[in-house]
Amino acid sequence: MASPSTCLVFKVHRQEPELVAPAKTTPHEYKLLSDIDDQGGLRFQIPVIQFYQCNPSMQGKDPARVIREALAQALVFYYPFAGRLREGPHRKLMVDCTGEGVLFIEADADVTLDQFGEALQPPFPCMEELLYDVPGSAAVVNCPLLLIQVTRLRCGGFIFAHRLNHTMSDAAGLSQFLSAIAEMARGWLTPSIPPVWERHLLGARDPPRVTCKHREYDKVEGTIVPYEDMVHRSFLFGPAEVSALRKFVPQHLQKCSTFELLIACLWRCRTIAIQANPEEEVRIIFTVNARSKFNPPLPSGYYGNAFALPTAVAKAGELCENPLGYAIELVKQAKNDVTEEYMKSAADLMVIKGRPHFTVVRSYAVSDVTHAGFGDVNFGWGKAVYSGVAKGGVGAIPGVSSFLTPFKNKKGEDGIVLPITLPAQAMEIFVIELDGMLKEIVVDKNGRKSVLISSSL
Repeated sequence: MASPSTCLVFKVHRQEPELVAPAKTTPHEYKLLSDIDDQGGLRFQIPVIQFYQCNPSMQGKDPARVIREALAQALVFYYPFAGRLREGPHRKLMVDCTGEGVLFIEADADVTLDQFGEALQPPFPCMEELLYDVPGSAAVVNCPLLLIQVTRLRCGGFIFAHRLNHTMSDAAGLSQFLSAIAEMARGWLTPSIPPVWERHLLGARDPPRVTCKHREYDKVEGTIVPYEDMVHRSFLFGPAEVSALRKFVPQHLQKCSTFELLIACLWRCRTIAIQANPEEEVRIIFTVNARSKFNPPLPSGYYGNAFALPTAVAKAGELCENPLGYAIELVKQAKNDVTEEYMKSAADLMVIKGRPHFTVVRSYAVSDVTHAGFGDVNFGWGKAVYSGVAKGGVGAIPGVSSFLTPFKNKKGEDGIVLPITLPAQAMEIFVIELDGMLKEIVVDKNGRKSVLISSSL
């Protein structure tokens, strides 16, 4: 279930970073981000990594050159990515479409894909070498909006790693852009999905008015999980693990989605692990793609951030002492709150309250990128054998957020990998709690079998 630690060490030889500009002249203009885009919780760089196998049919072709040229062509259509963010009055972000380009690094690694192991999952060894943090490139404003590194492997495969300024796009929007690059790499002249900017569709109303409850932006006093002694682990949830967890779901909730089940389980186990005060409120914040919530739906080519952050809240003691169904109910209720009005209300809240960060005190945020489509991005070498967020704990506040990422296990079965970051002691408890739900069966005095769940509260 948990990822093994790795001691793989290898050398990466990088060429000097360069700026790749659009292949043709593009408009020099300013484009406002939406009021969902520029909220405090999205003002960070998100790293994604994709592994590709050697493809004999592509022999003689250099993936770095192919992708670099395709990137320049795709930027003609997605030219805002080649610009720089500026901050205006009231913290409003906008893109200055300068056409300067995105950062691109070409590299070679003295390692084969097989050496990473059968189950590709974060944390990956030498990650700082596979996605080099170019000095001075990581700020939210006045910096390149995208950094890409293509690292050729000794076996003929390659690693495509990239880091995006999250205010520009969500996972679906980024995947759409990467798919356009891939199409150009395979000889297309225009993207199959024309990009749509239209960020005003998620802008605040005039006058702004908050009409829904947004517990994700509550002001909460207290401390967050300490950064010291943080441990990164990944946990795999294949069909067997999901089936084991479903045994805890009461009959009236049997139709709950796998996402709802995992979110509830992780929230409960993590709350036990951090040993929260039983009387204090804890919350789970998760993403819901809101594109289809609008009437009419947002245009298919819209590549901005278009998700809500519904939040379930409970006292720590009640969350940990109640059956799992209690947490599932809360998650489902919060998920059902997301409507077109909810999104408009959230945009209005941003303007009224100064674009706050979501609540991080006693909070756990989980994003679902299992349907983003990163794994389908094909530059000509086939689909990626792993694609997803490069590590756990990514976000403006380390250790608060996790991303559910798709994977295939050794049997070829589809599943989900969860990278998570916790202090060492909390991670030990988290592992025990999750293992207990998946494995330990006891028989009570009436002869009924049940799984033993120990609680630290």
